[in-house]
Amino acid sequence: MIELIATAESMTQAEALLAAGVDTLYIGEEDFGLRLPHSFSRQEQIDLIHLAHSQGKKVNIALNGIMHPGKMKKIPEYLAFLAQAQPDHVVVGDTGVIYLLQEYDLPYIYDAETLVTNARQINFWQKKGAVGAVLAREVPFEEMKKLKGHVDVPVEILVYGATCIHQSKRPLLDNYFNYTKQEESAAKERGLFISEPKKAETHYSIYEDQHGTHIFADNDLNLINEVAELNQTGYQTWKLDGLFTPGENFVAIATVFAAAKAAVEANTWNEAALVSAQQEIQKYHPVERGMDTGFYHLDPTAIK
Repeated sequence: MIELIATAESMTQAEALLAAGVDTLYIGEEDFGLRLPHSFSRQEQIDLIHLAHSQGKKVNIALNGIMHPGKMKKIPEYLAFLAQAQPDHVVVGDTGVIYLLQEYDLPYIYDAETLVTNARQINFWQKKGAVGAVLAREVPFEEMKKLKGHVDVPVEILVYGATCIHQSKRPLLDNYFNYTKQEESAAKERGLFISEPKKAETHYSIYEDQHGTHIFADNDLNLINEVAELNQTGYQTWKLDGLFTPGENFVAIATVFAAAKAAVEANTWNEAALVSAQQEIQKYHPVERGMDTGFYHLDPTAIK
């Protein structure tokens, strides 16, 4: 069965996403999770876990931040809270956090961003207790096909949303504004972006938070054309990221992917349904943001 995972920006949106057909909510708090649309309070996390479980659905908690010593000191208290709240999984990339997880009954999914590019990496962490892994966004489909035959745990694929291509702990924007003697906000809400020299049409979104500076690919990912192929190859864990697609528009896009999931499972997915789905996604996707298929169709030998 295909699992559809989606981020959430509010309690209201989370409820709507579940109603739209999302199987698993991906939430957390900014102290510990990377690039979340919203930082949920402890009580909100408990409430959403109870809500999802009452509907036979799941909640994954983002715990994939880069943990420096100050953050690591906070981890045991948060893990103790989660052990009581009982989400279905925590999503972890830091080996120090994985070490601490040994003391708690919390299944984890391994997510080390760009590092997860081969089967041996995934199999190593499976032996260390991981029940799933998040594949790097930079892996082309030709490599994905080869990888799938050598892993035994579910591997998550981003099928819609923004792709982070660089993270630095340094406050690069604040440093720039300080150097140029400007008093400016570097928050996500500013909608800041950078462009390549002499390529004014490029649009690499950039913002800062407590985890540092985040830069995103020129276009957001949309793999609606590829969902049947992904399913056939055995990739049945699909992630939707609504970081830059707010409110009801993201719910509408999630509804499209939920319908696609149902059609693929029922073997009724066809060209007409695909064209309609693509049109709906384009309708609700932010007009200022482009979409493409990222690395999916690239020849692995051409990547440098």
